[in-house]
Amino acid sequence: MSLNRVSSLETFAILHTDQRSRRSSDASTRARKLSFNPIPQEWDPIPTLDEVHAVGAFEVRKWKRMLQVIVTVVYCLFAAGVVFGYAAIKPVLKSEGAYREVCTAQTAVSVETCTEIHLNLMFTVAAVVTNVAALPIGAILDHYGPRVCGLLGSVFLAIGAVLMAFENRLPFDGLLFGYLFLALGGPFTYISSFQLSNAFPRHSGLILALLTGAFDASSALFLVYRIVYEKSGGAFGHRKFFLGYLIVPVVIALCQLFILPAQSYKTVGELVEEIEEPLPDAEPYDQIDEHTALLHEEERLHRASVVSGVREVLGSAKADKQAKREERKNEKSGVWGVMHAYSAWDQIKSPWFIFICLFTVIQMTRINYFVATIRPQYEAIFGSAGKAVELNNFFDIALPLGGLLSIPFIGVFLDHTSTVTVLAALVSCATTIGLLGIIPATWSAYANICLFVLYRPFYYTAVSDYSAKVFGFRTFGTVYGTIICLSGLFNFSQSGLDFLFHETFHGNPVPVNIMLMSLGLAIGVSLVVFVGFKSRSIKRKLLEEEAVGAFSETRWND
Repeated sequence: MSLNRVSSLETFAILHTDQRSRRSSDASTRARKLSFNPIPQEWDPIPTLDEVHAVGAFEVRKWKRMLQVIVTVVYCLFAAGVVFGYAAIKPVLKSEGAYREVCTAQTAVSVETCTEIHLNLMFTVAAVVTNVAALPIGAILDHYGPRVCGLLGSVFLAIGAVLMAFENRLPFDGLLFGYLFLALGGPFTYISSFQLSNAFPRHSGLILALLTGAFDASSALFLVYRIVYEKSGGAFGHRKFFLGYLIVPVVIALCQLFILPAQSYKTVGELVEEIEEPLPDAEPYDQIDEHTALLHEEERLHRASVVSGVREVLGSAKADKQAKREERKNEKSGVWGVMHAYSAWDQIKSPWFIFICLFTVIQMTRINYFVATIRPQYEAIFGSAGKAVELNNFFDIALPLGGLLSIPFIGVFLDHTSTVTVLAALVSCATTIGLLGIIPATWSAYANICLFVLYRPFYYTAVSDYSAKVFGFRTFGTVYGTIICLSGLFNFSQSGLDFLFHETFHGNPVPVNIMLMSLGLAIGVSLVVFVGFKSRSIKRKLLEEEAVGAFSETRWND
């Protein structure tokens, strides 16, 4: 998934008193608030809805904000990332004769290989759409608000469910397009829910963790269905399931219309700036009439009400504490702010972008390829269909659990280690997974799956964290969206990898896995070396500047 791992929706900049003018407040707010819009602000003439109509959490009753968070987490469980439960629903679709007629009519490859390639292409297209969709979703969310995004998501989910249910009655590939629309509906409903973390600013991290956990757990929906399908002896077919699934987009649409906010909630930074914005200069006493005095009094009372509301949702000294905590975290990263001052195009041309983009392309391809082919891979490695089914069943359970269990630890690790350390951990884990995946031993297979389900959320979160720290929140939508979009498009290479696996290497997955592991290792090591060298240069430069500043201050005092 593209934008499924976000640890914070804004960053904090500690401004000096003389910087806190009304003229500079707008710019500072945009610079520290995460933007999902892929169009750089200097290229986008349309004002965003968040800037114009965002509401403060204190303006909405607490019970309603709690209800909004609860219903969003619940429907994300059923909609956010269901397509990533592909490994669980794939056996059901094969059992029900998916692509049997198409594959029987051709003679180029075996029916089994043909079915595998068609089903894997269905998942590949869904994975690509999930990532590429982040670009238009970001623009729609920033310009039209979360309600429009949520409603569009419910429409796409409904279309996908109908196409999946009636796929064998359609004159086109209903499975491919149905899964595509399910993949499109997920991020529309999920990404638009991030702003709810600002409904309770003191618990924003918990809310984001709940939403991320719901995304990970949603892949278990198809696992539950497969169990029901097997228990029913195949009587509860995929048509009945997807027709029943239509209740999910209906509930989401009703929630969007009657419970959830039409506009995003203001971030902590926006709330703080609102109460720190100075009142207009008072007019001379001899120019104040009764009407002007009344207006001034109303403005004063409104300001007092706003200040009271903001303090209620933030708590005492919340902003200052969080700002200092963010500053310490940024210093720990070693690379924070290195490209913040550059335009989006200059950032994209830089080695900072090129290395992380290449690494993401390879790792995302590896992740989605493993999800799509885990059963045939282990069937080939162990020469046993029963062992492959056993491992596939374990994977179906471990995939959502891995995301749920790893989220709290990932946040702590990212906040308390340098970016170089994080990247080195990513490369080490990816290489270890590659080695475990080619060893024909049961312990290695289970270890590989366990490490994979923990690595997957760590990888996605680390890439978004790197993008925010290196490139900044102002251009986040453009830069991170480009990384995920290019990586998603490269996922189309999975069809070629499938052909290499089944035909060129005669069903042996090891050569393909070694090739992907080697590419990932080479690019990953290059990325770590580059960032490590640059971070040391940055640290040395900062120490030199501090030494010069201290020397100058000493001479001035003398």
